Amino acid sequence: MAATSNAVTSTILNIEPIDLEYAGLRKDDLKGEVAVVTGGASNVGLGYARAMAWAGAKVVIADLNETAGTETERVINAENGPDTALFVKTNIAEEADVKNLAARAFEKYGKVDILVNNAMNMRLNGPVLKSPVGDLDSSYAISARGVMLAVKEFVPGMLERKHGVVTYSATQFHYCPPMVGGAIYTAGKAAATSLIMSLANEVRDSGVYVFCLTPAGVGRFDFSKMPPPPKGMELPKDAPKPDFKMFGMPGFNGMIPPEAGGAAMVYCILHAKELHGSGIIINDAFLAMNYPFPNPATVNRAKSRRLSDMELTMAFCNMGPGFAE
Repeated sequence: MAATSNAVTSTILNIEPIDLEYAGLRKDDLKGEVAVVTGGASNVGLGYARAMAWAGAKVVIADLNETAGTETERVINAENGPDTALFVKTNIAEEADVKNLAARAFEKYGKVDILVNNAMNMRLNGPVLKSPVGDLDSSYAISARGVMLAVKEFVPGMLERKHGVVTYSATQFHYCPPMVGGAIYTAGKAAATSLIMSLANEVRDSGVYVFCLTPAGVGRFDFSKMPPPPKGMELPKDAPKPDFKMFGMPGFNGMIPPEAGGAAMVYCILHAKELHGSGIIINDAFLAMNYPFPNPATVNRAKSRRLSDMELTMAFCNMGPGFAE
C-alpha cells in the first residue's frame, strides 16, 4: 500500500494510508457519484468506503457502530475534503432506519448512484445443529431483508436517471470439510445473493448494473492481541514468534488489506456493465486489473468461468454430481 506524506491516522479504526494510484486507479474515476455503503465502518466495508471516496465519490456510511461510524466520517473527510462522507447510524434490518438513511443521503447529496450492500454480523456463523433458530432469523434479517429494504429505497431513483450500480458482498454457498460450520452466515448471504441476481434480470437494459463481489480473505488482524493459547498448549518462552504470513491469501503476505479490497471494488464498479448479472471473486478482480501483488509468486492465475444465465438460475439445484454411475 503506497503511503502519502499527509496520511490520516486513527486510534479507533484499524487503517493504513490509502493511495490507489499504485493499482492503476485515478482520483477522479468516480467523480460526481454518490455511494451508500452498508456496514461501512469496519473491515472490507471501511475499505470500500475509503477507496470510493479516494476515487472521487461522495460516500454515505451506514453502520450500527456509532463510534466507528463517526470516526469513519472524520477520516474520509480528512483524507478527501469536507462533506465527502456522511455517517448515518443504521440498523439495516429495520425499515424505519433504512428510510432514514435514504432521507439523510438524499438531503445531503441529492441522489445515490452506487449501493454497496455489505452489512452482516459475522458472529452469526454457527453450524446448523448447534445454532438457535433465532440466529438464522437474524442472518436473514441483516442479509436478505436488509438488502431488499435498501434496494427499494435507492434503486427506483437510479432507474429514473437510467444510471446506477448495485452490488453485494457475497460468500460461499456452503462450507465444506475441513471448513465445516458457518451454515447460518452462508444461509443469509445465499438468500441475499439470490435477491441481487434476480434484481439484475429485473433491471436489465435499464442503465442500472448489478453484480456480486466475493471479498474472500479481506481483513486486518493484530495477531499480538490474540488471546493466549489454552493451558498446556503454550509455546516455549524461547520459541520463535509464529510467522502468520504462512496463512497468506494468494498474492499477499497474509490477509488482503481492506484498502486493496476497496481498490478491487472501485475497479468492478467502473466495469459494472461487463459484470452485470454475474459475480466475481476478488482474486479474479485483481487479475483483471493487473493488480501489483506484493507476493506475485503465490498468485493463482486460473480465472473462473462466468456462468450463463441459465446455469446461474440452476446453481442451487446442481449442488453435487447427483446419482453416481
